[in-house]
Amino acid sequence: MSAGPADIPVAILAGGMATRLRPVTETLPKVLVPVAGKPFLAHQLELLRQQGLRRVVVCLGYLGEMVARQFGDGSSWGMQLAYSFDGPTLLGTGGALRQALPLLGEKFFVLYGDSYLTAPFAPIAEHFGTAGKAGLMTVYRNEGLYDRSNVVFRNGEIAVYNKGTPSSEMRHIDYGLSIFRESVFRERPQGRAFDLADVMMSLIEKGELAGFEVPERFYEIGSPAGLAELEKRLQSAGKSKHD
Repeated sequence: MSAGPADIPVAILAGGMATRLRPVTETLPKVLVPVAGKPFLAHQLELLRQQGLRRVVVCLGYLGEMVARQFGDGSSWGMQLAYSFDGPTLLGTGGALRQALPLLGEKFFVLYGDSYLTAPFAPIAEHFGTAGKAGLMTVYRNEGLYDRSNVVFRNGEIAVYNKGTPSSEMRHIDYGLSIFRESVFRERPQGRAFDLADVMMSLIEKGELAGFEVPERFYEIGSPAGLAELEKRLQSAGKSKHD
C-alpha cells in the first residue's frame, strides 16, 4: 500500500538570489515577498495544509535566517516546519536537497519557493507509488503559453526534458512539483552545488523518472509579471469569498 500525501514531507526550494525581482529581493528573500497582503510562503503553506500535508522542510540560502525567524516551527500556520541551510556557499536546487536529506526521510515532494500550485497531491502520490520509479515529474500541457515548454511527454512517459534546448516537439512544461526517493540524492556528494534539472535528466536516461500530467496551470512569483498575475488572482479570490 502506497503512502498518501499526508505521510510524505514537502521540501520547498527557497535558497536562490531571486535576481529578477530586484530591488525588492535585495533585502528580502523571495518567499517573504508580500502577495495579496501575506508573505508568499504563507500562501504556499495554506495550499499544502488544504491538501492534508503537514511536514515541510524549507531549503534556505540567501537571507534564509529571516524566513526561519518569521515562520518559526510553523505551528501558527498549522504546519510542522524545519529548515535546512546551504551554508556559506549556495548549493543549487539539487545540492540543497542533498543537504536536507536528514530532515526529509525515505521519499518527499519537492516544489519551488516561487511556485503556487493548486493541483491535487493525492493522485500524484498514488501514481508515484504504483510507478515504482526513483522520481516523478509533474507536467502541464503548456504549448509555450505561460513559459517556454521544455518537456516531451509521450504515452504517459517523460521522453525528453531540457530547459536549455527547446524543440518544436515540446508541448509540455515541468509543472514544478516532483517526488523523489532519498536514494536519488544520497549517492551524490554533500556540500557540492548541482541542479535538480540535471538529476531529472539523469533519471530519464535510466528510465527512472515517472511522469504525471496535471490539468491545471501553474502560477509563479519568479518574475515581476508572474507576481502581478498571482496578486490579481489571489485578490480576486479574496473578494469573491466576502461577496
